[in-house]
Amino acid sequence: MMRRTLVALSVLASPVAVAAQPATTKLDAVAGIPKTDETTQTEDIHFKAGADNRLTVPVRVSGAGPFQFLVDTGADRTAVSSQLVGKLGLVAGQRASVHSVTGVTSVSTANVPDLELTRKPFKVIDAPVLDSANMGADGILGVDSLRSKRVLFDFENQTLSIVPSAVSDFRDEPGTIVVQARRKNGRLIVTDAAANGHDVTVVIDTGAQISIGNEALRDELVGRGLVDPAQKIELQSVTGALLSGDYMFVREMEIGGLMVKNLAIVFADAHTFHELKLDRRPALLLGMNAIRAFKKVSIDFASQKFRVVLPESSELDVRLAAAGL
Repeated sequence: MMRRTLVALSVLASPVAVAAQPATTKLDAVAGIPKTDETTQTEDIHFKAGADNRLTVPVRVSGAGPFQFLVDTGADRTAVSSQLVGKLGLVAGQRASVHSVTGVTSVSTANVPDLELTRKPFKVIDAPVLDSANMGADGILGVDSLRSKRVLFDFENQTLSIVPSAVSDFRDEPGTIVVQARRKNGRLIVTDAAANGHDVTVVIDTGAQISIGNEALRDELVGRGLVDPAQKIELQSVTGALLSGDYMFVREMEIGGLMVKNLAIVFADAHTFHELKLDRRPALLLGMNAIRAFKKVSIDFASQKFRVVLPESSELDVRLAAAGL
């Protein structure tokens, strides 16, 4: 297979910068894919890129808004802020355990009777209630809101397209590469991946500001392609808790037919790896510092595919690795 090579730019400018990492809750609750309406048309939603490079989209809740919700393929449940709950008077639900990068936290929940992202509103029962300052948004759109859909990020036009997975995919463009994935606890996971030639499991996580590697991956790479000495930084979860990590660069990260060079990664003993049972073998949460390097990214939960379109020309180093250029 012909591979494409690019350089992913770092999003952290300081060793003391804080990267927010959204939560996951009730991990087994959204493993299935519901039936979809194949006649539903694609809907384009303009997203905003925050200072931390993550993406938010306008969402209406109970007819009010729009409010800014973070699009997070690494969170299995949709969450709302405590400020939004108070403003709209949402009814409280049962308490829930929230799993974030820092651990497990018991939180209150709220029932959202009418959440409108596209033309068809839907209900969210027992949505975790979190502080907007910790989320960096009014809420989080998790996999439970997107799992029957294909989500296309068009970074060139700053739009997010949402369409049922059963609808035909967009036409291939020059520079398109499709990577087969699988689902685990609702998330898309790619096993055909390697870091500096060492096998690694990759979790697609649009809610992470920066890619996060586990300790098993670091142990494999020590002395073999980690660029620059480690710099200590802290990761902040949606509960406000902090996790210390080492900020470094991996020389080569191959995902399917893609080759990403000099990828910025924070190595940390994140709880997410333990929750997904990925703590004992090399694994990586692929964050927005890598995902935003592409022209377009399509994430299809039902067909389990991760598709990217490489930019024709940009500040990135884009070339055919197979040609040795």
